[in-house]
Amino acid sequence: MNYDNPRKILSWAEEDRPREKLMLKGRAALSDAELIAILIGSGTTDLTAVDVSKIILQSVGNNLNELAKLSVKDLSKFRGIGEAKGISIVAALELGRRRREQDRPQRTRITCSRDAYEEIRPHLLDKPHEEFWILLLNRANEVLRPVQISAGGVSGTVADPKLIFKQAVENLASSIILVHNHPSENLTPSQADKDLTRKLREGGKLLDIPILDHLIFTDRAYLSFADEGLL
Repeated sequence: MNYDNPRKILSWAEEDRPREKLMLKGRAALSDAELIAILIGSGTTDLTAVDVSKIILQSVGNNLNELAKLSVKDLSKFRGIGEAKGISIVAALELGRRRREQDRPQRTRITCSRDAYEEIRPHLLDKPHEEFWILLLNRANEVLRPVQISAGGVSGTVADPKLIFKQAVENLASSIILVHNHPSENLTPSQADKDLTRKLREGGKLLDIPILDHLIFTDRAYLSFADEGLL
């Protein structure tokens, strides 16, 4: 892209300016870059806000899911994006994530591993570090609530069995589904994953709160211990 000729948004035709375009043609008429340009408001001395937005999007392969993984610090590395503009982008993407979460029906009934994956997806999508969650179910296999047990680094997190079963007992859960994410996108369970699953399965038998499954979550796919015969 050639930036030798500076351009200001105010010099564009009115119908091509992002804010005016939204008012004239509606939000669906705007590109991703134009929507982000509205969030950041201004560019630099030689780049319009749309130019800056295109550069940011190109850095993540024009993938909004990848953009959502960037922190304020990551965004601030782009020329023309300070902390305030980075916060605006992160906040907007978080609102979108929460909207998806609220659109989901309450008390989802889990009938297969895919149901569990879709239920936990809003909570683990775009996470750059490992987190461990549980889905607490009633006797009808309906989700009572998802609970975050721990959050850790890029390569691991700790799941305390006492805390897991404490949550189950307090919420009167009849069964549990374990979930943790792999930011690396690797779906292969580690030996530690297998050992923890076995320990929790044995504890669940003693308390009559069975572990129905353990999912390894990535943004695009998952592995189910139950489906793979590992439970």
